[in-house]
Amino acid sequence: MEERIRESAILIVDDEPGNVHLLEKILGRDGYSRVISTTDSREALGLFQEHRPDLILLDLNMPHMDGFDVLEALGREIPEDQYVPVLILSGDGDPSTETRALRSGATDFVGKPFRPSEVLLRIHNLLQTRTLHVELSEHNDRLEDKVRERTVELEDARLEVMRRLATAAEYRDDVTGLHAQRVGRLSAAIGQRLGMSENDVLLMKVAAPLHDVGKIGIPDGILLKPGPLTDDEWETMKTHTTIGSKILDGSPHPTMQLADEICRTHHERWDGTGYPAGLAGEDIPLSGRIVAVADSFDTITHERPYKDARPLPEAVEEIKRCSGTLYDPRVVRAFIEVLQAEVRRQASAGATAPDPQPAMLHG
Repeated sequence: MEERIRESAILIVDDEPGNVHLLEKILGRDGYSRVISTTDSREALGLFQEHRPDLILLDLNMPHMDGFDVLEALGREIPEDQYVPVLILSGDGDPSTETRALRSGATDFVGKPFRPSEVLLRIHNLLQTRTLHVELSEHNDRLEDKVRERTVELEDARLEVMRRLATAAEYRDDVTGLHAQRVGRLSAAIGQRLGMSENDVLLMKVAAPLHDVGKIGIPDGILLKPGPLTDDEWETMKTHTTIGSKILDGSPHPTMQLADEICRTHHERWDGTGYPAGLAGEDIPLSGRIVAVADSFDTITHERPYKDARPLPEAVEEIKRCSGTLYDPRVVRAFIEVLQAEVRRQASAGATAPDPQPAMLHG
């Protein structure tokens, strides 16, 4: 610590050149090499801003700006959470002057003429406190950095678990396991087209892949059945929405809360014929309305154990045909705009035969 104290920057503000010279000499002999000084108090604030000293030695009785004016200017410059000591060196021995200086922001007060040994001791004590304050602040900054790093690590781990959970559910009836991620990307693109904030779009991209996590609880004999389901089997299949919600319910994290909402509502239909609650219109959360379109489109265009994939144009026409009945018309329009924008993007990139299916749906 002693080495750091001796490396401290000290600013001297005194209109008497002799006083400045004496202080510089005393400080130099005691090992302080970073000394800045001025005999013009009007320069004090600029020198402080330029050098950010650890200690200020300040006279009171000066022309242009007296010491109280300087204290006031420094008070506006120094943040409340920073400790920058100011030692007053003044020939005014009136106790009321000392009291006023300390109330104005000074840290300590020494009368002139002073004994060099006393001034050096006061300076050392003030710089020791300043050094401890700086070291504590640096330590806190390091702790905050570690907390931020750990928070990022935990968030990354949580997102990884969510991705793997979504993939685990999808592997049961999607041999590639990529349906969930495609639905997440398309849902985010639709949300962005609808004017969602950047943060909400990111949440959609992460949460939407968990829309079918409840399939974990559906027996293979029903989930993978190649033919039509019986009425009882269909009722069991529909419970994947509530099973998924139960898996995700109760989390304090916004992403998990959104995933829970999507699980519950992505099979609700605009006209009220969906499940599990039979919600209609805008009573269905926007997230559920978006994923309803993204999920249906991706399911139509990809092979499943119980169905063949259909061409993309047919899938688009099917979504458009169900606009206003199964799907929110506004979401359908945004979906179409996403596809059109992708076609334009590919054309501008020089593709000889643009693929109308967005890149986000490949993989």
